[in-house]
Amino acid sequence: MWTYRAPVADMRFLIEGVLDAPAAWAATPAFDGLDADTAQQVLEQAARFAEDVLAPTNAGGDVAGCRWSPEGVSTPPGFAAAYRSFVDGGWPALACAPEAGGQGLPQLLNAALYEMLTAANHAWTMYPGLLHGAYEVLLHHAVPALRERYLEKVATGQWLATMNLTEPQAGSDLGLVRTRAELAEGSVAANGAPVCITGQKIFISGGDHDLTDNIVHLVLCRLPDAPPGTKGLSLAIAPKWLPDGTRNGIRCDGIEKKMGIKGSATCQMRFEQAQGWLVGEPNRGLAAMFRMMNSARLHVGMQGVGHLEAATQNAWRYAEDRLQMRAAARPEGAPRAAADPIAWHPAMRRVLYTLQARTDACRLLAYQTALWLDDAEQHPDTAHRQAAADAVALLTPVAKALFTELGHRSADEALQVWGGYGFVHDYGIEQTVRDSRIALIYEGTNEIQAIDLMVRKTLDDGGQRATALRHRLASTLPAPGLHALSDAAHHQLNRWSEVEQAVVEGSAHDAEWPLRAADDFLMGVGHALMAWAWARIDWALTAGSHHPHRHHHHPALPAGARPAQAWQATARFGVQWLLPQADVHWQRASALALALPAATLAAVG
Repeated sequence: MWTYRAPVADMRFLIEGVLDAPAAWAATPAFDGLDADTAQQVLEQAARFAEDVLAPTNAGGDVAGCRWSPEGVSTPPGFAAAYRSFVDGGWPALACAPEAGGQGLPQLLNAALYEMLTAANHAWTMYPGLLHGAYEVLLHHAVPALRERYLEKVATGQWLATMNLTEPQAGSDLGLVRTRAELAEGSVAANGAPVCITGQKIFISGGDHDLTDNIVHLVLCRLPDAPPGTKGLSLAIAPKWLPDGTRNGIRCDGIEKKMGIKGSATCQMRFEQAQGWLVGEPNRGLAAMFRMMNSARLHVGMQGVGHLEAATQNAWRYAEDRLQMRAAARPEGAPRAAADPIAWHPAMRRVLYTLQARTDACRLLAYQTALWLDDAEQHPDTAHRQAAADAVALLTPVAKALFTELGHRSADEALQVWGGYGFVHDYGIEQTVRDSRIALIYEGTNEIQAIDLMVRKTLDDGGQRATALRHRLASTLPAPGLHALSDAAHHQLNRWSEVEQAVVEGSAHDAEWPLRAADDFLMGVGHALMAWAWARIDWALTAGSHHPHRHHHHPALPAGARPAQAWQATARFGVQWLLPQADVHWQRASALALALPAATLAAVG
């Protein structure tokens, strides 16, 4: 009843027809030889894996869950075989450097891959989801001996990796981390120094499993003389199995019984004099870990897009097949029947187009972010790399928060299409509602993403990077007055600037204002970015339709993609029906007098 078909043709339209990514690849020597045809082959092969190998394990994995014993964790049936196929296909190494055993392909294609994986099976995707981030940490921060031992095995997925941050008393406040790292006798605190790690970590995705022979743990910890707070955190690497083949002092004490992603082992981890080595400089562990976390945040954003796509295509399919009542307005020539597809009824059309408009906008924003991430990492011009990095820094918290918020809310709204059947496990949508909820919480809650955008990405430089990003976005649209959807996007970019300026100026008089306004500010920015995306999609088709040799088929639309009229109708729906919500967010974000009652006033029991 629940199926997934990777929308490769729609992906290609956004990558080739809207973003013109092949031109960007051609300007980047690291992607020499990569063209649209090669990218198409990568996407089609990824789709085959997601549809034929991974998707069939989704529902069964939700029912079976993981099993814990003192010897370790067993994953659901089919998970290990799927992972072997994933590694054999070279997918973990897609965007890793060739010298580390990778394929050297763009982050953009890696983002599309992880969208497909999440849509097919979110719980399974949690296991390889941190591989690229771990690869980045080791590549940029580990000493040569550690890189030689671990980098290629992580890059190729031969060994999976974890990120051990959270402790019972330290959720989002990493300054409270207590896990100790004691230097081995005779060692001095330096990158690569051997340490013994002792402490407890919770909520560790893939902390133990049966998918790979070894697991590489990256652990936030504290040296004996470290200063308090986040400035005293170091990062260490500690494998489940040591180089001499002995078991390290690392144990999984149990797994969480969760609301969703039940096939993902969420582990309580215990480190008892576990042998490890520092990665990066002592007391600078958070800086190294942030490289992993930022990569993870984009991947979590792709989880939102994956859930959007899966919910959207299944809701449309069901609504077209389900016959209920007579529609008030029927398609011309439709045969008269006792009941019509619910997709014809206005209430359902509104839900379905809401899902599709959000999916289109979020996917384009995700791909644009990934494309600029490639520029930030690979472009030959230094100034170009820095400008792209600044754009990605601003877009990353928005992508993580906006996409996951809409991924979950949209799955919840999609359930309404099924009515009572949607509440039943057999129909699949209730699993998507449950699975998608976690993405709003981990890798920094969405509230923390909003604070990051407001405080660290906007107030810290008075809005200079944000101004540059708005100019960059506006430059990709036609000038005001030429295109209605672009005019709406220009208006939203201006509103973003106005509210930002008000908060920057007002924060000098009310230090709490930016924190009160942060959530609405992020969602206002998110709606402005969606307006930009809808305008870009519509303009790519509108501009092409005026060409004398372009009639019914726009060359930017690959075979199998939705027709141009469907894309444009969806984009117009987004601007007309969904964009007005931006005004609510902008109004609240700019309201200096909009105070929050103090917690001491709460009437609690």
